[in-house]
Amino acid sequence: MKALPPSLPRLMVEDAVRAALLEDLGRAGDITTNATIAPGATATAELASREDGVIAGLELAATAFRLMDPSIRFDAKLSDGDAVGPGQAVAAISGDARAILSAERVALNFLMHLSGIASYTARFAAEIAHTPAKVTCTRKTIPGLRSFEKYAVRCGGGSNHRFGLDDAILIKDNHIAVSGGVAKAIEAARAYAGHLVSIECEVDTLEQFREALTASPDAVLLDNMTNDQLCEAVAINRADNGGRVKLEASGNVRFETIRAIAETGVDYISTSKITMAAPTLDVGLDIRLD
Repeated sequence: MKALPPSLPRLMVEDAVRAALLEDLGRAGDITTNATIAPGATATAELASREDGVIAGLELAATAFRLMDPSIRFDAKLSDGDAVGPGQAVAAISGDARAILSAERVALNFLMHLSGIASYTARFAAEIAHTPAKVTCTRKTIPGLRSFEKYAVRCGGGSNHRFGLDDAILIKDNHIAVSGGVAKAIEAARAYAGHLVSIECEVDTLEQFREALTASPDAVLLDNMTNDQLCEAVAINRADNGGRVKLEASGNVRFETIRAIAETGVDYISTSKITMAAPTLDVGLDIRLD
């Protein structure tokens, strides 16, 4: 069954965009626009991509203009998750010229950043599309923008990992070191967690992996393993419990390596590259005074 398209709560969008506008407007507002554009002047503008990519963040861009002036009309030509090419129109904007100019940078900042993440994610996803594996993001995101960046990952065809420390248990090497072992840490987590909380454990070796399977976690993160080790882990998982434990590969994941990693048979491949290393998508706004 095909998943429904990702969406963002309106209140979350408005709060983030309002904060960004207040940061940009400062103490005196847009003094350049107010000094050069007469009150009541109207304009039309077009948002257009200057390169190939995938669009994400249209609702944030639209909200930037509407918060400056609710009467501004924002006519999206595409939807988030759509592919876009050089010169292709993304949206048309019309209304008060001062409001359009004052909202321009905030709208573009959100749109270019999130579209960049969606575009970069789409490249990774396309590279492994011939396998069942999914590329997934991490918690390595810009503070304050995590929900939006993870939304952009989904727009690009990727999958979301946990959103924070409170929505899933991920036992990492330092937890294992302090708690006294892989199985012990998983058992302690199982005793603590509610029945709806998933438990994943990170392992560095196949020996640790075998120990983890004895404690029946929901998923195991195979950290910095070679492709041969990943293949062996997949085989062990299938032999021991029919592949019921989800396997996630992580570490040294790049565009050049993700295809071979996916072909080992793991379920997920996590990488911070799709959020932390994604270049922005070049989108411009051209305005015409009426």
